Amino acid sequence: MDNKRRNFIRGMALAPLLLGTRNIMAGNYSEPLANNRLQYSVNAFSFNSALRSGEMTFYDMMEFAANIGLDAVDLTGYYFSSYPDPPSNSELFGLKRKALELGLNITWTGIRNNFVNPDAVARKVDSDMIREWLGVSSSLGAMIMRVFTGKYNDDGFSKKEVKEWLIDEYKICAKYGAEKGVIVGLQNHNEFLFTSEEIIDIIVRVNSEWFGLILDIGSLHAENPYDEIEKLAPYANYWFIKEHIFPSGIKTPVDMEKIAAIIKNQGYRGYISFESLSDGDPKQIITSMFSSFKTEYEKLK
Repeated sequence: MDNKRRNFIRGMALAPLLLGTRNIMAGNYSEPLANNRLQYSVNAFSFNSALRSGEMTFYDMMEFAANIGLDAVDLTGYYFSSYPDPPSNSELFGLKRKALELGLNITWTGIRNNFVNPDAVARKVDSDMIREWLGVSSSLGAMIMRVFTGKYNDDGFSKKEVKEWLIDEYKICAKYGAEKGVIVGLQNHNEFLFTSEEIIDIIVRVNSEWFGLILDIGSLHAENPYDEIEKLAPYANYWFIKEHIFPSGIKTPVDMEKIAAIIKNQGYRGYISFESLSDGDPKQIITSMFSSFKTEYEKLK
């Protein structure tokens, strides 16, 4: 058999395999990614009184989340008895095991910090604490850890000067986050950064893939918070949905239809966390918020 015929037969034999490979590759790369693949969580602060009194534990909170169909829980640092020191690995791993049993993720942790403090030594203490708790977050399997700005009291420094402290500290924290594989997420908290422009400016200037935004819809007190939320939406790594917004500082029930539309239009695919700050049974409030948001969101599909 001459070489030309041998090569022809070999090519015919390989043709189905090559065609199949092309089809597989085409399927992998030409299929559109799932749009708006949302997951849902609940923030521990919703159960602040019960967690602090011992009436409720993280395990109880996780049972509740699984029972109503949530995908995850946010375990806030200061409900661990050791806080501000990190919990033991045995405590963390017990929570991870429980999450696995319930089919939940632990996506978020959060601590308190004050980076607008004029005392550089105090800021360094908080930065070191963040580094420790990023290790806690990593041990839990959490993808993002919340940090604040801190509440500023005018001590003779301009806001521009204080923003430089923030940027410097956040850059350090972002490096720590990269070491642990956890995003450091700034929660806009109506303490020092009050507008979408200020918040975006900080995120852009920190300029790290390990530093992002936890978008808190209830902490924007502009005349039209929905406009502010829409401006921040492209930067959001995580969302906090609360039952109220504050146009011009006035407490007003949230319009879930508007929030759902902003999230849908942005093409966000990630976690939505519900947090209740109201009086009443937080389990009922969270269940209602979850149901209301999903109903409005699914209307948009």
